[in-house]
Amino acid sequence: MTVRYVEHEGGAPGVFVSYAVGRSVGGAVERNRVRRRLRSVVASDDVHLRPGSYLFSASPEAARQPFDALRHSVERAVERALEVADERPSRGTRR
Repeated sequence: MTVRYVEHEGGAPGVFVSYAVGRSVGGAVERNRVRRRLRSVVASDDVHLRPGSYLFSASPEAARQPFDALRHSVERAVERALEVADERPSRGTRR
């Protein structure tokens, strides 16, 4: 599970979420199941998203994980994505 996060310019409000579930995860039925499970995890109160755009990319492992393990994977991936975003220089500034 990987998550990419991009902060909105000017601090615009709102959270935008996209899901990428490739063919390596399985057939169409399996990919849709993974996408529905990811939506459910992200919509729960356990995952705290700050305003911005997110891309959740599922690996084949996501299809085999129990729901609680998937939720934990998503939480960790979001934390890592936000940490990386905090370390990046702001747009328009030079290092």
